[in-house]
Amino acid sequence: QVQLVESGGGSVQAGGSLRLSCAASGNTYSNYIMGWSRQAPGKEREGVATINTRGSATFYADSVKGRFTISQDNAKKTLYLQMNSLKPEDTAMYYCAAGKSYVPGRPLDKGNFDYWGQGTQVTVSS
Repeated sequence: QVQLVESGGGSVQAGGSLRLSCAASGNTYSNYIMGWSRQAPGKEREGVATINTRGSATFYADSVKGRFTISQDNAKKTLYLQMNSLKPEDTAMYYCAAGKSYVPGRPLDKGNFDYWGQGTQVTVSS
């Protein structure tokens, strides 16, 4: 079992920045990938960014490429999402997730992940 707890959400104006954190505990050594997804009201959950635990590969949704950066601190068992140049359309609940592997060519798919946090709200005003 893996437990994930997100923090760092909040309300910002367009153009601002936030950094989300996700603290992992439990049986984390077997995890191969971790990622962030988001879900806006009335919309399906979508993958935002994925990283493998060795940190050698990262993947981003086109909508956040160049603005968001996913990273991890293995010693602290913490995943981060640095979000810059935020837009109102980034408003959503953001979820941290962990899994063993991803389908080749589809690293952002939510089906890749076995464990999910409770989410942290991000609201961007214009």
